[in-house]
Amino acid sequence: MSSYRQKRLYITDTTLRDAHQSLIATRMRTEDMIPLTRSIDKAGFFSVEAWGGATFDSCIRFLNDDPWERLRMLKAELKNTPIQMLLRGQNLVGYRHYSDDVVDRFVDLSYKNGVDIFRVFDALNDIRNMERPMTRVKETGAHLQGTISYTTSPVHSVRGFVNLARELYSRDCDSICIKDMAGLIMPSVAKELVTNIKDEIDVLVDLHSHCTSGIAPMAYDAAVEAGVDILDTAMSPFALGTSQPPTESIVASVQGTPRDTGINLLDLREIRNECLKIRNKYNGLFTPVAERVDSDVLIYQLPGGMITNLVSQLQEQDALDKMEEVLNEIPRVREDLGYPPLVTPTSQIVGTQAVFNVLTGGRYKTISNEVKDYVKGLYGRSPGPITDEIKEMIIGKEDVITVRPADLLAPMFEKMKTEATDAGLIKQEEDVLTYILYPAIAPSFLKGERRPEPIPDCTPKKETDFTMPSSMQVEVDGETFTVRILAIGDQPAQGKIKAAETPKSDIPGGVKSNMQGMVLQIRVGRGNTVKAGDTLVVLEAMKMENPITSPRDGVVKEIFVDAGDTVLAGDVLLVVE
Repeated sequence: MSSYRQKRLYITDTTLRDAHQSLIATRMRTEDMIPLTRSIDKAGFFSVEAWGGATFDSCIRFLNDDPWERLRMLKAELKNTPIQMLLRGQNLVGYRHYSDDVVDRFVDLSYKNGVDIFRVFDALNDIRNMERPMTRVKETGAHLQGTISYTTSPVHSVRGFVNLARELYSRDCDSICIKDMAGLIMPSVAKELVTNIKDEIDVLVDLHSHCTSGIAPMAYDAAVEAGVDILDTAMSPFALGTSQPPTESIVASVQGTPRDTGINLLDLREIRNECLKIRNKYNGLFTPVAERVDSDVLIYQLPGGMITNLVSQLQEQDALDKMEEVLNEIPRVREDLGYPPLVTPTSQIVGTQAVFNVLTGGRYKTISNEVKDYVKGLYGRSPGPITDEIKEMIIGKEDVITVRPADLLAPMFEKMKTEATDAGLIKQEEDVLTYILYPAIAPSFLKGERRPEPIPDCTPKKETDFTMPSSMQVEVDGETFTVRILAIGDQPAQGKIKAAETPKSDIPGGVKSNMQGMVLQIRVGRGNTVKAGDTLVVLEAMKMENPITSPRDGVVKEIFVDAGDTVLAGDVLLVVE
């Protein structure tokens, strides 16, 4: 047995990031993390994954939490344990590529505010999209963990992943992570992949998986045998289902063996008890879909965090009954797009397009801007070829780029800083990055206009207790309508935000929203002449940009919405005559 198979096994605990992202759609608040963090710091983990991924978005979109302040507060408590973040390569913590100057500033400020280990990945395993952030991480002196986005398809193989690991190692990575975001890796493959990497490269290897398919604990056991150095786990109240295997169980399974973690189970018990208190508070956000074993993931390959978000998004569209159709459509869209690994942002790109294909009554009848950019090559090189037929359907005769996508982006930090400063949004340098990453929602957050989303209350209700929903479905003469509720008397609707005052019935020339969303941009003005197919309005729906196009040549006569309004499916947005 090689010497590396005798070494201590290290643990990265994900409770503060991926675990709650996977199980409760990233809704854990900073105020609940701090007491837990004090217990975690005593355990002796290799690292605590506590930042990055969807936490940044969720903080400002749903929680009214400053993600930078969260990082500083966590750093103040984690005196003995490195903080790890998940960085989406050139996408950082957003859903598109950012210019190199923005990447540099983001890495610098993340390190300054408390990140010790950067797990850098690219959704397409296109190393060109990882080079700039990896170089900057090394320049700060932080630990660089290069990442393989693991998936299965006709164009992926163990040998291909080993070659990627060698490429990452050649770029001075301090460790390599096998990121199995959907829980697909089989024990035999985990053993083969870890063994081959360890035999060919002298580097720490981390395995990250999810329990969605029920296979992850067995894959972890095989990886331990093969000499994996680090395993990602979550404390048991936030483990299993679409999350990671339980920290306590993995630690106990190697106790007394050469791979003993050195972590005391009594220390873990203290952390678990804190986690139980938090779990009780957020119990209303846990769903059976996220907590059960679902072998269908081996077919549709959605990562844990995307499954809970997909459920939430379909509920917003009043279309949860379409879940099965969407899950069946996802593999078809993935094949059309050249088998991308389904991890942010490609999981959102594929998943949201599948939703569009199901809800709008035709495949690619509505195409998100992100799908168009993906097919153009603006997210990077697709793992497999995209057929000419699909290209023509999505981008027509437009060219596909072959250069590194970020090479096409002009520096944007100073320009956006001036724009945000002139709007009175900036109190700290970090606010500039918040504005650049999320220009649609950052202004209201930075102005202090957003309110934290209420945590569902699971305690039994008295007959007099009543929480106003924001919308409801009603049936009139056998036809179902969705109705937005603004208030009854003085009681506002739950989670109510500014809603558009739009007509709810057919009017001549009316152009309707095809789904619920927020108005991101209005591309036309009253009196403008437009052609059929021109983009009139851009909605942000399910974190993707959904263009609403003109159904006819004509003139814009009325506009019923403003940027920032929320609209429901069927709302009339404007009139083109």
